[in-house]
Amino acid sequence: MTEDRLRDALVKERREQADLLAALRPEQWDAPTLCDGWRVREVVAHTTMPFRTSLGRTLLELAKARGDFNRMADRCARRDAVRLPPERLLASLRDNAAHPWTPPGGGVHGALAHEVIHGLDITVGLGLDRRVPVERVAMVLAGMRPKNIAFFGTDLAGVALRATDLDWSHGTGTPLRGPAQDLLLVLCGRRLPPGRLTGEAATRFSQ
Repeated sequence: MTEDRLRDALVKERREQADLLAALRPEQWDAPTLCDGWRVREVVAHTTMPFRTSLGRTLLELAKARGDFNRMADRCARRDAVRLPPERLLASLRDNAAHPWTPPGGGVHGALAHEVIHGLDITVGLGLDRRVPVERVAMVLAGMRPKNIAFFGTDLAGVALRATDLDWSHGTGTPLRGPAQDLLLVLCGRRLPPGRLTGEAATRFSQ
């Protein structure tokens, strides 16, 4: 994977998500997602925060959270979700499709993973039939390292993830099958709606 290919996929993902969000009904912005405690508006506030916040401000917010990145992200997402209407959040995403932001130490791959995963938090949470292009999901999975998976703290002991639409697998044990994008969510500790996964361990990773 070249950086140019990753960057092109990132820009396309942001633009496609902007188009999808533009079609949501007002009540859907207040619907829950797969991110615990976050509605659609909190997720979009989170993904667009780097476009709206300077490095200095981000460091200040991190200091307020006593160095806890997750606490900072949650606090800022909840604040901005109230302060900014959906139209502003949507414009922030659409206007910054080519923004150069990357997560610390994550590079362009990290930025692409961030967008794809949170986009799925929204679409799967809302029950929307959006399939991220499988080659884009493959890029994200190919760049997932043990430290990335460990970050989410998902217990995958005794389970072998097997994608049904991509030549990809992870782990050993009882097979857990599903589309690659759903298995990506499993890696990230999300619990999926019933019926999306198959295998003896499916209920372990379902809502």
